[in-house]
Amino acid sequence: MTGLQLFWFIIVGVLFSGFFFLEGFDYGVGMSAITIAKDKREIEQTIGSIGPVWDLNEVWLLTAGGAMFASFPYWYASLFSGFYLILFLILVGLILRGVTFEFRHHSHSEKGKMLWTRILGISSFAIPFLFGLMFTSMIQGVPMDARGNVSATFTSYVNLLSVVGGVAVLLLAWLHGLNYLALKTEGELRERAARTANKLYFVLYAGEVVFAVLLAIFTDFLEKHFWGTLILLAAIVILTVFAHLSVRAKKEMSAFLASGLTFVALVALIFQGIFPRVMIATNPAHSILIKNASSTGYTLTTMTWITLIILPFVLIYMGWTYFIFRKRIKK
Repeated sequence: MTGLQLFWFIIVGVLFSGFFFLEGFDYGVGMSAITIAKDKREIEQTIGSIGPVWDLNEVWLLTAGGAMFASFPYWYASLFSGFYLILFLILVGLILRGVTFEFRHHSHSEKGKMLWTRILGISSFAIPFLFGLMFTSMIQGVPMDARGNVSATFTSYVNLLSVVGGVAVLLLAWLHGLNYLALKTEGELRERAARTANKLYFVLYAGEVVFAVLLAIFTDFLEKHFWGTLILLAAIVILTVFAHLSVRAKKEMSAFLASGLTFVALVALIFQGIFPRVMIATNPAHSILIKNASSTGYTLTTMTWITLIILPFVLIYMGWTYFIFRKRIKK
């Protein structure tokens, strides 16, 4: 394995971390629009909190997929073909969720607005669950031949660990969104978001314990990376507790950052667990390794220079956008 191959494996992980940190609260806000918002004005207040940034945040997913395609085409081909049905459902959810913002705005009836609000909420629940389902299915090992062709069955995708993983990612996104609402809104909605988050954290604690036990049973993470897995599992729990205590202390920025970093720790757990592989096969001899899945050295070098030149401007633009829309949203 070369340094560039390792660098781009880390970059793909960083891009997925950025996606879940930023788009995660978007999904949580969408869930909150149909769960804690009590009237039309609170729904508008909820959706208005992410109106200027939700599509900006989704760019991280497109970039992560594009980086995977360019740097690890063998990984991209195997993952996207093997998990085609789940990714298709995610794509449907992303399309439906994306059009709701525009269709709500142009709807002239309250029934039409409520319909699109419900679609926004349902798709916001579905997408993080499906992402969790996919990633926790992938880390268990999938039936795959020597050419990287996946021949999975229903239980390869939907099993005890993958369902628990899907629910865990859904809960993390919902809590991240509630922390964002507490940070970005005023009035009753702000207080209700904090109260709801305080209750949901107790559910998340139980989910994290179950997830850790199932991870030890159904994956080889502890066998391959014992200390790394333990440290990252501990980090997830510590960040969750810190976020919960911050919610109770009404330290809204601390709670938001901690819930976002919990996502980062979860992505780090998955990527360090599969290392030095990118796809885990039920037959270890057929697993796809980083060194065998990447593009040529010339391609990776060219991508690296382009990234180093362009990335600072992108990050400055995103930071400026958040700065411009930093004020709280009133009812």
